[in-house]
Amino acid sequence: MPKAVRDARREESPAAKAQEPLRFPFGKNWARFLKDIDEGRIAQAESSLQAMLELQTLRGKKFLDAGSGSGLLSLAARRLGAEVLSFDYDPDSVSCALALRSRFDRDDGRWKIEQGSVLDSEYLSKLGTFDIVYSWGVLHHTGDMWKALDLICARVANDGLLFTSLYNDQGARSRIWRKVKRLYNRMPRGTRWALLMPAFVYLWLPPLAIDIVLGRGLKSLRQYHRNRGMSVWRNVVDWVGGYPFEFAKPEDVIEFCRSRGLVLRKLKTVMGGHGCNEFVFSRSAASWQNPNG
Repeated sequence: MPKAVRDARREESPAAKAQEPLRFPFGKNWARFLKDIDEGRIAQAESSLQAMLELQTLRGKKFLDAGSGSGLLSLAARRLGAEVLSFDYDPDSVSCALALRSRFDRDDGRWKIEQGSVLDSEYLSKLGTFDIVYSWGVLHHTGDMWKALDLICARVANDGLLFTSLYNDQGARSRIWRKVKRLYNRMPRGTRWALLMPAFVYLWLPPLAIDIVLGRGLKSLRQYHRNRGMSVWRNVVDWVGGYPFEFAKPEDVIEFCRSRGLVLRKLKTVMGGHGCNEFVFSRSAASWQNPNG
């Protein structure tokens, strides 16, 4: 087990987690994003899947969206031809996916939506395996990231793919952000702007300054929706409020998945900065032996 995994488990011990039952209401944040979803954002979400998976179509594929959030990427996978199963721990997120399906997808039974936890091994085992397992920006908010990653690795079928993203470990900076997120969730709702506005400036001043120097106006803001079809402000709220909060170095994630029969196929890092490193792993039937027989 990588040292980072052991350290994280010591730091996030059951006793510590019992003392801090804080959890950001991700589903309520996504519900506010639903009104911004249109055909353009759906197309961008489809393109993001095609680019990272290096597949133009998902026809004939079984797709698991573990922690589906708004449901946008589940919808994108469905539009690309996959048979989709979405689940989320947060009932508000489940409602978001249901609302999105009602608006944009004919209900032909090929997109199922459930409430479930990525930490519930019994629930996950009943789902079976999938050609594509997708979990973007989810596992590091569960309170036990490595257990969650272990459990979704087991959902990848032979010759299947795992597409996941996890917060980059920036050392001391990541630990400071964890304190900021914890504080945000403890603050009265009406005072949280006092953290959100400085965070917005911190996150967006550098790219906007570069845009201005290069004479591009506010290009970074205008084109942000091309990043998986997402919203600038909703993602800032998600970033500042997202708690529990864990993180990992790319090499630890790669080694962890390798030991579970998955081979790195594609890696997109934040180059040591804040945000999520993105990973696509594949499972070769020839290289995988089930440790449970």
